[in-house]
Amino acid sequence: MRLAVFDIDGTLVAGPSTEKRFFLWLLRRGVLGPRRVFAFLWFNLRWLPRYGRHVAKKNKAYLSGLDSERFAREAQAFVADEVASALYAPAVARLHRHRAAGDVIVLLSGTLQPIAEELAARLGADQAIGSLCAERDGRLSARPPLRHPFGAEKSMLLDGICHERGVTADAVAAYGDSRWDLALLERVGTPVAVRPDHELHASAVARGWEVLADDAGDGVGHASRDTV
Repeated sequence: MRLAVFDIDGTLVAGPSTEKRFFLWLLRRGVLGPRRVFAFLWFNLRWLPRYGRHVAKKNKAYLSGLDSERFAREAQAFVADEVASALYAPAVARLHRHRAAGDVIVLLSGTLQPIAEELAARLGADQAIGSLCAERDGRLSARPPLRHPFGAEKSMLLDGICHERGVTADAVAAYGDSRWDLALLERVGTPVAVRPDHELHASAVARGWEVLADDAGDGVGHASRDTV
């Protein structure tokens, strides 16, 4: 058995991040009133000294006070309305290939946990690990997330996934699109850069990693190709 780990934003889903889309989607639906928008802005000010340039990625305060059950329902509707049509076909085809081969498939992403779970259900993935919001009395809080798979944290979470599934990192294929996925890709036996940003592309070229890219005919690129 092998393990296939997929990032979501920029890898399985093209275009803007799912969380940015979710924010705007909730805003259009009237879920985000002035109080939640203020909480979002205040979080950036309060937590900037701790998180620096990554503070916006940690900011889930726009969901504060939202009932956790409604949160899950909104995420489910959002994936159906906004995300399903934005899937990147070559990456999804690769996921299906892993599934047909009997590999365990895990979505590992900084997007919100209910979004990751709904997408995993649609794609037939075995597990979804996303950002886990803090809660209090059944409602989301304005505090930083309890878990945020981003950068080095993704690499650390891989240890737990491998232990749980009984595999080593050499038996893992991982798919990511940005420099923030480097720490994870460097550890696995089969790293694949999906429409990578400049820094990840340079690393893929230097190390001979596969590149999955729009201009590669059948959707499978090679690290020697200029895909950015």
